[in-house]
Amino acid sequence: MLEHLREEVLEANLELVRRGLVLYTFGNASGISREDGLVVIKPTGVPYEAMTPRDLVVTDLEGRVVEGSLKPSTDLATHRSLYRAFPAIGGVVHTHSTHATAWAQARREMPCFGTTHADYFRGAVPVTDELTAAEIDADYEWNTGQAIVRRLTGLDPSETRAVLVAGHGPFTWGNSATEASHNSVVLEELARIAFYTVAINANASPLPDVWRDKHFLRKHGAGAYYGQK
Repeated sequence: MLEHLREEVLEANLELVRRGLVLYTFGNASGISREDGLVVIKPTGVPYEAMTPRDLVVTDLEGRVVEGSLKPSTDLATHRSLYRAFPAIGGVVHTHSTHATAWAQARREMPCFGTTHADYFRGAVPVTDELTAAEIDADYEWNTGQAIVRRLTGLDPSETRAVLVAGHGPFTWGNSATEASHNSVVLEELARIAFYTVAINANASPLPDVWRDKHFLRKHGAGAYYGQK
């Protein structure tokens, strides 16, 4: 079942390892078949180097396992929250990558200081509110997803494509698992650059909107002209 999607999701997970975004069994990537209403996600606690496409778990959008002998990632409910809220999302990734997680732990959004950031994210990478004790105590992973959904109110997830969960870490998404993984790698690099920017100049200002929009839209807008056709 969903063999191509299984292979893509496995590759998305392994890309996080290759790029140094995860340690041991940290992090997870998933992808969704909208046609089938099914999610493919990394199993919980399984070392990346041991995983095969058959180890990935297939669930429905209610979290019921449809195929697979292993337990799905404990963050499945967060992924499901995003898939249910944003129909255009085709893949979700969560890591504890160093610099992006540092911004999340600092409870600070990540400003768009320069054009490198603007090439991928149209504005600051937002940070959620902290979860309440009640939200942590019951349905923690689902409530994490709901905190992300609330924070994206008024934002376009096709332009933001990442959020920092306060005290936790980054989640990214895209049209596919491959794109979500790519965005996670880029986010970590941008978080590192932003860290150095603030270290050099604590009063650094965000990029002006016109400059930010030019860089984002030339790659992702309706009239995008960056790259080859």
